Amino acid sequence: MTASVLLAGCDTDQVSLATNAKANQPVPPKLLAAMVEKDMDLQSPILVRLFKQEAELEIWKQTRSGQFALLKTYPICRWSGDLGPKVREGDRQAPEGFYSINPSQMNPQSAYYLSFNTGYPNAFDKALGRTGSQLMVHGDCSSRGCYAMTDEQIAEIYSLGRESFFGGQKAFQLQALPFKMNPVNMAKHRNNPNMPFWKMIKEGYDHFEVTRQEPKVDFCEKKYVFDAAKAPDAKRDPVFDASAKCPAYVIPEDIASAVREKDQRDQAEYNKLVSRGTPVARMNTGIDGGMNKIFASKIPEGSTGLSERAEGSTLEMLAMAKAPGTIPGTVNPPKPNLEAIAAAPQEEPVVAVSAPAANTRVATAQPAEKSGGFFSNLGRKMGMGTADTTATAPPPQATASVAPATTSTTPPSAASRLKAAVTRFVPGHDKSKDAPKPAVAAAKPAEPAKPDTRLAATRPTLKPSVSDGAGEATQIMGAAPVVQSNSFDSRFGAVK
Repeated sequence: MTASVLLAGCDTDQVSLATNAKANQPVPPKLLAAMVEKDMDLQSPILVRLFKQEAELEIWKQTRSGQFALLKTYPICRWSGDLGPKVREGDRQAPEGFYSINPSQMNPQSAYYLSFNTGYPNAFDKALGRTGSQLMVHGDCSSRGCYAMTDEQIAEIYSLGRESFFGGQKAFQLQALPFKMNPVNMAKHRNNPNMPFWKMIKEGYDHFEVTRQEPKVDFCEKKYVFDAAKAPDAKRDPVFDASAKCPAYVIPEDIASAVREKDQRDQAEYNKLVSRGTPVARMNTGIDGGMNKIFASKIPEGSTGLSERAEGSTLEMLAMAKAPGTIPGTVNPPKPNLEAIAAAPQEEPVVAVSAPAANTRVATAQPAEKSGGFFSNLGRKMGMGTADTTATAPPPQATASVAPATTSTTPPSAASRLKAAVTRFVPGHDKSKDAPKPAVAAAKPAEPAKPDTRLAATRPTLKPSVSDGAGEATQIMGAAPVVQSNSFDSRFGAVK
């Protein structure tokens, strides 16, 4: 029974921090050197920040001055769901908010190499009736409501958490955020229905930004409260209950004034961006999560999904870079949910189209079969062609003689919207191919065959550190990916 608990659970006091070789891997030498350079101790406290849109995990570590400094940023291999908090069990949402990770939440016996439980739901989530369980940060690059790294990455992150506990830290804070909460991102997402929640947790983000100290987190009246302290005339510390009325409390003036000044600067910049017409981010209904572009570039037909994209040649350039760990052959990149898109209500846009003027000429390559014979070709070369002959070079005014004409189009069909949704998520897709083609097609060179870039799934017992440059994914030309017997679906069922 004890063995089954260790294998299936993550948040039990019976789980030790280091019960096997995986959990005992040392902190890599390059990270140790970075700590020395940044005046950090190996066992000083840590703090973790996660960003969905950027698909990044940050490890902050306390310096000898007492403030936190950024130690390392890890690209996230996979997260699932949408931007916004987790609401209920089974919604595939990765949680957002502030969580506390203690030693009992560290799982050295994880089915996903190594992991730690995020602690969702916290008191705030419970006060709102939100449900869910087993929401992890783990390896294996597969997610159903989790934040998934490569095995090499989670081994390194786990070792940093382990050492902070050995140094006396009772729990480290996990800040799970939709994006870096700067004025640009707040303006882009200003119409998102989750904005009231995001503004609330941005207060905690700002507290950390101005103090570089872990913000104290409390809950009352179904909201977050940061760095609360007892009032000057109070005899005891305030007692908080997430569902009850807030007690009397104050925020230290030095923190409150610094946060207030930052908020005023952010709001001024936000107002400028909105007044300039900063485009609103598209609502991507049905897309399942995201993936950092470095990983998307390594996977055939990979997509960043809801994370920041790298289009066309940028993904091709990233494909030449080393992967931060081994990408398993079972990885499932984010893709649009075609059923959800088809079920979405149809829009009725009015599209402005540009019609070319009658005298506009187009330079094209003339097919040989329509040349008209030897004498016709000779006549054209000598300038004896008719007035409507296709020009070999357009006149200078051709590009300026386009008369816009506004026409009302019919609503797009479900089939066309499905096609648009699919092509939008294919890296390097040339949208010009979808445009109407002229009557005379330009000659195209044959495209070279693309090499097979599928990855063979390798899974060593111990994962070398990504800081030491190990863990580069391997490729075998023409080989199909190896599907592991302990794939994500089978192992997730065992956990549940």
